[in-house]
Amino acid sequence: MRHRVLGGTGIEVSPYCLGTMMFGFVGNADHDECVRIIHAAFDEGINFVDTADMYSAGESETIVGKALKGRRDDVVLATKVHFSMGDGPNRGGNSRRWIVREVEDSLRRLGTDWIDLYQVHRPDHTTDIEETLSALTDLVRQGKIRAFGCSTFPADQIVEAYHVADRRGLQRFRTEQPPYSLLARGVEKDVLPAAQRLGMGVLTWSPLASGFLTGRYRKGQALDLSSGRPTLNPDRFDPSAPRTAAKLEVVEQLVAVAEEVGCSLPELAIAFPLAHPAVTSVIIGPRTMEQLRSTLKGTSVMLTDAVLDRIDEIVSPGTDVYPPDGAWTAPPLTTPTLRRRPAESRPAA
Repeated sequence: MRHRVLGGTGIEVSPYCLGTMMFGFVGNADHDECVRIIHAAFDEGINFVDTADMYSAGESETIVGKALKGRRDDVVLATKVHFSMGDGPNRGGNSRRWIVREVEDSLRRLGTDWIDLYQVHRPDHTTDIEETLSALTDLVRQGKIRAFGCSTFPADQIVEAYHVADRRGLQRFRTEQPPYSLLARGVEKDVLPAAQRLGMGVLTWSPLASGFLTGRYRKGQALDLSSGRPTLNPDRFDPSAPRTAAKLEVVEQLVAVAEEVGCSLPELAIAFPLAHPAVTSVIIGPRTMEQLRSTLKGTSVMLTDAVLDRIDEIVSPGTDVYPPDGAWTAPPLTTPTLRRRPAESRPAA
């Protein structure tokens, strides 16, 4: 497998990054099988692994740690911090207090002395970005992490963090991890161009759009809502919902493109983000060995300009057929008081 340089770090990573969100009680609770899947990915040339403290409440990191024994020096290891890891205050977020504590727990679960890429999993409007960058910079200087990045940050906050780091003499985010797929191209408007301008590496998540690009869900066919992701969010898979119907309509057109290319729909879906010049790696998230083997069949798929033009006709660049599941939403969009003046100050006179 070829390698690409991760931003300006000088670290070379495979274009496929093994995501481990499905390892643990949320997906595959068989530790031995998960370790075999990780080792199989290594044997096929993948040298980049992405996990997070909150995946199966730390169980995913523990599984990855088991798989890294005897192979640590050959693997680029990424994990993340932000989401709550317990009840009560100060057990999540992007504060110095939480980051310097949680990195120790991640190191322990992973069974390693260092993390190659430590990522802030989501923005935190309650914490000054300088506080976060300062804590992460200290961790680099202590040798506990090699570089750090952000995940699912909007472009304006990526740029703000860059300038804060520059003004304060801090190290900066080296990577961004956004959702990006054939059905969710919104990041092409600003996030990916910003990452390019700032020399950041990009590792994208959800290339299969929460399963809609697996070929499992098709227009006019009965949808199995009793297993997999539909059990977690049945409303998002309801074929009678306008948003679901719109996704299924686009999927049918993309199936036709895949057939013209001579590949499967999932292979087309994973090859698509890899064609963007800003993207370093695409995160694949198999739950079983069969899913890994199936995904790896598409490593040689190359999308021509004609095929990419056809895709642009189906889903316009920079647009989302649906908002990506799990994407960050700005607080002013969810908290009315942040976008409404006090009643007495609203009139012009």
